[in-house]
Amino acid sequence: MDKTQNFQNHVRWYPLVHFVITPLLLLNLIWQIVWLSLERSWDRAENLLVAIALILISLAARLQALAAQNRVIRLEEYLRYKEILPADVAVRAMNLRTSQIIALRFASDEELPELVRRTVNGEFEDTKAIKLAVKNWRGDYLRV
Repeated sequence: MDKTQNFQNHVRWYPLVHFVITPLLLLNLIWQIVWLSLERSWDRAENLLVAIALILISLAARLQALAAQNRVIRLEEYLRYKEILPADVAVRAMNLRTSQIIALRFASDEELPELVRRTVNGEFEDTKAIKLAVKNWRGDYLRV
C-alpha cells in the first residue's frame, strides 16, 4: 500500500473503468447523438442504441461486482461481530442495513462495539456520519 487509508482517501478509483472506459463510452454516445441529429437514418439510430447498450452493460457489470463485494463484506462483518461484540449487541447488529455494515467495517476492533451500539440506537444520520465517527481507521485495500 502506498499510503494508509482514512476517511479522506478511502474512495477507490479504478482507473481503467473510471478514466478510460467510461469516458470513451460517453464520448461514443455523444458522437452517435450528433451523427443521428445530422443524418437521420435507421443505421444511425441503431448505432445510438448500441452506444446506449454498451453504457448499460458497463454499468451493470460494475453494479454486479459491487453487489457481490457488499455481500462478502456483510458476511465478513457478521463473523467479526460474533467474535468481537457482546452477544446481545451482535444479535442487534444483525438488523443493521448493509450500507451501515459497510460503513462500520472501517472501525477498529476496539471502537466497533460502541459504534455498533450508536448505530443500532439511530445516533447517526447517514453512513458518512458513521465513517466520520471512526477514530482508528481500519483500511479496506481489497475493494472492487
